[in-house]
Amino acid sequence: MREICEFHVVLPGIEAVSLESTRHFPRHSHDQFGIGVISSGVHRSWSSIGWVNAVCGDIIMVNPGEMHDGSSPDGQARSWNMLFLDPKVPCETFIDEEWHLTVDLKPAVRDRVQSTRFGKLFAALTDPHPDALYIEQSLMMTLAYAFRHHGSQRPVRLPASPSVAKVVKLIDCEPEKPRSLREMANIAGVSPFHFLRGFARTTGATPHAYILQRRIRLARRLLAMGIETAQVGVEAGFADQSHMTRAFVRQLGVTPSRYRQAVYAPKGRAISFKTARSRLSIIGL
Repeated sequence: MREICEFHVVLPGIEAVSLESTRHFPRHSHDQFGIGVISSGVHRSWSSIGWVNAVCGDIIMVNPGEMHDGSSPDGQARSWNMLFLDPKVPCETFIDEEWHLTVDLKPAVRDRVQSTRFGKLFAALTDPHPDALYIEQSLMMTLAYAFRHHGSQRPVRLPASPSVAKVVKLIDCEPEKPRSLREMANIAGVSPFHFLRGFARTTGATPHAYILQRRIRLARRLLAMGIETAQVGVEAGFADQSHMTRAFVRQLGVTPSRYRQAVYAPKGRAISFKTARSRLSIIGL
């Protein structure tokens, strides 16, 4: 499989990714808001509103914690440019606004105006000589437009059963710990079959997939602190470093070592345009 991925860390809380791939991304979620534009091909994904297709020029978006996947329905490569933003970025951007916290971004929309605006913002963020003022105002306009025009009221979700919620909390607190299906079912006080069905209904993922993505989130935090990848693999609960690498690439399209190079700023060095912008080119993963 041929794959090209460019990963940029350009500002605190903002990651920029350019990807061309035929890869099927398994069901997962991000801690960040994501907004991007399909630049070629067709991208199909499962989302909170069901299956959606996005073609060249379409906007794709994801909310923090929202379960989704991604594939190529025709088996051909598709490509996109994407920004992932820590939730504090829109919160700080719209500090006097409330509406951005009461809506979810739609998974895919067709909007030529926003597509053009996003393209200019992405180019500015990844420019070798970024214009900070232009980026600041462009980011604000792009996010405001997204929330105002492409936000939907949050769907009413069925509350998790107390038994499943208890297991989810345990996994969130200690994702690195090994757990068996029977052990988790015993904690929930139901049969393994009923637990499996209830867990998937609540989280949108199987216990195995949910634990895996939580381990990846833990690994990302440890890598951002500068911890070596071999140690991260152990601390995050992976069988070995190769297991972590495969999981990382499947979900993020980038290896742990390259991710660490991009996001780690040694102690005493603040991330800035000049010192922390890291560009990665990965070919043939």
